[in-house]
Amino acid sequence: MLAQLAFNGIVTGLILALPALALTIVFGILKFPNFAIGASLTAGAYLAWSFNALLGLPMIAASLLAVAGLGCVMVAGDGLVYRHLRDRGPITLLVVSLGVSFVLENVCRFAFGNDARNFDIMVARPIRWHGLRINHEQLITGATVVATLLALYVLLRHTRIGRAMRAVADNAGLAAARGIERSRIVRITWFVAGAVTALAGVLIGLDRAIDPQLGWTYQINVFAAAILGGLGSVFGAVVGALLIGAVEELSSLALPTNYRQAVAFGAILLLLLVRPHGLFGQPVIRK
Repeated sequence: MLAQLAFNGIVTGLILALPALALTIVFGILKFPNFAIGASLTAGAYLAWSFNALLGLPMIAASLLAVAGLGCVMVAGDGLVYRHLRDRGPITLLVVSLGVSFVLENVCRFAFGNDARNFDIMVARPIRWHGLRINHEQLITGATVVATLLALYVLLRHTRIGRAMRAVADNAGLAAARGIERSRIVRITWFVAGAVTALAGVLIGLDRAIDPQLGWTYQINVFAAAILGGLGSVFGAVVGALLIGAVEELSSLALPTNYRQAVAFGAILLLLLVRPHGLFGQPVIRK
């Protein structure tokens, strides 16, 4: 029982890691918490479902198209909305992201209705291994997330684009003085965040039914993971997601499952009281 809950918690944490990464990357570059992250998860899942169930594409092709599609949607959203308000401060952008969230969610409702949807995939028996019940979707999730995290690590640490993104995150003015075009880096950031979020939406859709509330179900947990790890810290987002996933699953030993999300709220509250900048975040220096 304990081993099964721990395994499920790791898989849940891996799913949370991707949107938490998207959230912390946007925060690192643009310095505001993107509250449209939940609706973006929903939009990514519906995009993949459209390509898979409506157009009959294989799951891999549908997922790749959804990743590219949501990345482009996020870049377009920046050009249409965020770019014009970028100098108004983080509070304004936060409120705007709430508006974007409502728009995305209601577009999904209008286009696909409120009925639950499922991907058109073969149903396979779970694997039994040393007492653990392992679903094929869990194996796919683990392999996909690990590969994505490795790809993001290479992008951020060993490419010119990654170095430019880190430079803008550290000091946008100094990066501009060194010839780094901030607007280009912002567009790349939105595309990467959208692609990673869409992939997370696909993985969630493999695990459960897709509906317009899918993203809201995970939004608090995603914020809890990012805050726990430290907003702006890529490594912290992954660690925070794994901790939230594991603690939530293990909490069912002592709490009814309906109260699992209270664990995420509790994690945010405790951390803000003890360490406001998170486990791996940098404390704010006020002059």
